[in-house]
Amino acid sequence: MADSPSTLRMLGQLSSVGMSFVLALAMGFGGGYWLDGTLGTAPWLSFIGFFLGLAAGVLNVYRVMRATAGPSGPAGERDDSR
Repeated sequence: MADSPSTLRMLGQLSSVGMSFVLALAMGFGGGYWLDGTLGTAPWLSFIGFFLGLAAGVLNVYRVMRATAGPSGPAGERDDSR
């Protein structure tokens, strides 16, 4: 079975979804935790950072899923001829 470049690109994007989601959560929480330590506002900025990271992770998953399996087809190529 021959893999086309668009199939390989789609597999690469989908395989990075989990890591990017966790990384967004960790960066949001870590930034909030650091600011809490700096400003003395514990735990509020940690919570805010966590939820901002969660929102960024969900948005990233949405964008990748839309680009790989939406009506635009594989690799985000849209058909604007309609």
